[in-house]
Amino acid sequence: MVGFFPAYYSGMTPEDAMYDYTKTNAAWKKYAVDFQPDVHLGTMTASPGKLYEILDYKLYAWPGHGVSPKHSYQCLEGEYMKADEYNSLIEDPTNFFLTKYLPRVFGAFGPFTGLSPFTNIQEMYAGFSAVNFIPFGIPPMQNSLKSIMEAGNEALKWISFVGAYEKDMTESGFPNGFGGGSKAPFDVIGDTLRGTKGIMLDMYRQPDKLLKALERVLPLAINMAVNACKANRNPIAFLPLHKGADGFLSDEQFRKFYWPTFRELLMGIINEGCVPFSFVEGGYNTRLEIIKDLPKGKVVWAFDATDMEKAKKILGKNACVGGNVPTSLLSIGSAQDVKDYIRKLIDTAGKGGGYIMMNGAVIDETKTENLKTMIDFTKEYGVYK
Repeated sequence: MVGFFPAYYSGMTPEDAMYDYTKTNAAWKKYAVDFQPDVHLGTMTASPGKLYEILDYKLYAWPGHGVSPKHSYQCLEGEYMKADEYNSLIEDPTNFFLTKYLPRVFGAFGPFTGLSPFTNIQEMYAGFSAVNFIPFGIPPMQNSLKSIMEAGNEALKWISFVGAYEKDMTESGFPNGFGGGSKAPFDVIGDTLRGTKGIMLDMYRQPDKLLKALERVLPLAINMAVNACKANRNPIAFLPLHKGADGFLSDEQFRKFYWPTFRELLMGIINEGCVPFSFVEGGYNTRLEIIKDLPKGKVVWAFDATDMEKAKKILGKNACVGGNVPTSLLSIGSAQDVKDYIRKLIDTAGKGGGYIMMNGAVIDETKTENLKTMIDFTKEYGVYK
């Protein structure tokens, strides 16, 4: 799970990687060829910085724009959905995103706040619904649309490089690890709509509204994952998990607010013939008995800071588990430290199969020797005998 490591490895900065697509493709291929991971994960970490500029993106600071050119992204968390806007989201998610959320996170979408719901446009007789088009004749809206068209051109340019890299790597023997992705409904609302503080308050002040919103977001989250996996003809759906970790919620809160719609998300993905790959950031030590309630052989759990011996014991008979190599170990440990840790993971979590060796959190800067050792020693020691 590499973030900007391929850029650092090739002598580039993260900012370079977000603006020079040709060099990015070369750097990410060099990493794959030199380190020989089993799969590639695309160049999606290096999102198109020019696109962010055109849209005046406000949700993240990115390399060279709010953070150092040498460092990774920083989420600028806030209440991009207000506490009294749950009904707007529940009743019409599309209109909510167009007229409230997107204008708050993209400056280019500012004029969209004046739009009426598109569902008001039904027929035009005697001017009925014609007024809905008035905002599109106003100069600020027309400038907004020009910016969005310019962003579309940049996105097409970027995706052509992403596609070329995908083809090149697949032909070189490195299949893509993921076909699509989504998020748990609680994280959809808690990460970038209400923010951590907002959703924590909502659990106490308006729990019923929150629960209704989670159910409303659920089918959108399922479709997001399944549609991408089917379009890319790769069944693995990547699900980064955030606010369900130990310490964020009590077990009671997890069972009430997080797990029900998350489980429905997993089952929705499974029922469409895809495989949920849950990347569990933080620890899930108190959640293991809860999340084992899933069909056998249908999910992958990749852990960050969870007791892997315990995870293997509770989940290993029904699911594939993976991860738990600490980024701190790769960053400041010795090569021997890495070998010792890898050996222990294979002897415990890898016993009998059903384990994927991977780091527990995305890597940016780290010791090259240690990352190479992690991969090479796994191939040396992690074999069936």
